[in-house]
Amino acid sequence: MSEYILELNEITKIFPGVRALNNVHFNLKPGEIHALMGENGAGKSTFIKVITGVHQPDFGDIFYKGKKVVFNNPVEAKKYGISAIYQHVTSYPHLTVTENIFMGHEKQKYGRLLWKQMHAAAEKLLKQLNASFKPTDLMGSLSVAQQQMVEIAKALSMDAEIIIMDEPTAALTKSESEDLYVITERLRDEGKSVILISHRFEDMYRLADRATVLRDAEYIGNYNVSTLDPNDLIKAMVGREITDLFPKPEIEPADEVLRVENFSRQGFFEDISFNVHAGEIIGLTGLVGAGRTEVIESIFGITDHNTGSLFLEGKKITINNPRTALDMGMGHLTEDRQLTGLIVDWSINQNITLSELDKFSKSGFINVSSERNKSKELAEKVDVRAVSIFDKVSSLSGGNQQKVAVAKALCSDLKLLVMDEPTKGVDIGAKAAIYEIMGNLAEQGMAIIVISSEMPEILGMCDRIYVMCEGRITGELSAEKATQEEILKLSMLKHHQDAV
Repeated sequence: MSEYILELNEITKIFPGVRALNNVHFNLKPGEIHALMGENGAGKSTFIKVITGVHQPDFGDIFYKGKKVVFNNPVEAKKYGISAIYQHVTSYPHLTVTENIFMGHEKQKYGRLLWKQMHAAAEKLLKQLNASFKPTDLMGSLSVAQQQMVEIAKALSMDAEIIIMDEPTAALTKSESEDLYVITERLRDEGKSVILISHRFEDMYRLADRATVLRDAEYIGNYNVSTLDPNDLIKAMVGREITDLFPKPEIEPADEVLRVENFSRQGFFEDISFNVHAGEIIGLTGLVGAGRTEVIESIFGITDHNTGSLFLEGKKITINNPRTALDMGMGHLTEDRQLTGLIVDWSINQNITLSELDKFSKSGFINVSSERNKSKELAEKVDVRAVSIFDKVSSLSGGNQQKVAVAKALCSDLKLLVMDEPTKGVDIGAKAAIYEIMGNLAEQGMAIIVISSEMPEILGMCDRIYVMCEGRITGELSAEKATQEEILKLSMLKHHQDAV
């Protein structure tokens, strides 16, 4: 009998014009957490769809417990105990936890639903996961972390032996991530096998026993995590050494671009003051929920503020909506590129020029040639990897989607660019590319504000760092004096301190 619960040999999948997988190998042991690593576009998503029966391979074989199998659809894969939990939870928010857990495989007898049995089974599963919510709670009332817990319970309710976790910690706080780690380790200890996909190296090093790396749709290697050096992992994923992940240029800041004075919004943040100069990158950091995004949303007129003043290049300004901010030369990359940053069902071309269509219009008609040339120029400037600018944004990897969002911002004449979690959910290669773009923009004299929860990003790219806690700025640090320990200390202060 095979030592592997799941084994895939020489898997190849071809779509029109694209070889999405080329001769890929993978094996999974019982009771193992196995990381699947690679850049966006490396083939991970296609590979997972082959495992779950969404796609059938054109070449290659799949073995389950040593026997060759064929998954013609997801239902057949689920019969073999294979279940996937995706980054963006596809739940029914207006239904209860119980209804979400048993959706599609309800307990019934003579055509009648057995609600009492389903609630009891759901309660037992939630207790097994140490959940703090009830089976009768509405799914929409739960946090992202709790909704992921429901997805795990759903997988267990179908007797899943193999659980695929796709970017499980991407939207979680540090403490929520820790809770998920504990649950995942418990599943492993109970004999479940877990395939973990994550761009966060800390997820892999904390949880995984082995890691398989894909690059450009091909199998690169299989590694024991305990002996895997991070630099070797990066080289395997990217195909080259990234010697300078944070290419921050040494620039003498010029004139002040934006000054925020005593900004407050009752219940969200209080007495916020900071400034940023041309050619300067400042960081706004702190724990999730500290109020960073809320401050920026009020500055841009997305939400109101109660008190405070804004000064742009020394002149007092009033911003009532994002359009006014954009007209003044202030751009905003939102945290959720898919929800509020881009229209993913539209083309790259349409997204890049969306905010500035009047530049390409005359008498109500769009100059298609001019629009196309501009979007092509900007897409090339930020190195969007696509077949053409007419590709849908939804067809791109996360890193390339983020580059489209940057190109969209650059379509406007900006003095200031705010980037909220600019590398969230993108791979190490895309991160390096986005940091390079950031540095180039600063060299060209743009003022940049970065909101980020990633300490290395803040420490590596920012000239000055403002730290927030519970709606207040608790400290200002220069790049020379900033350390991870100092930022963490300021992030956890309960009371306001003067900037250091």
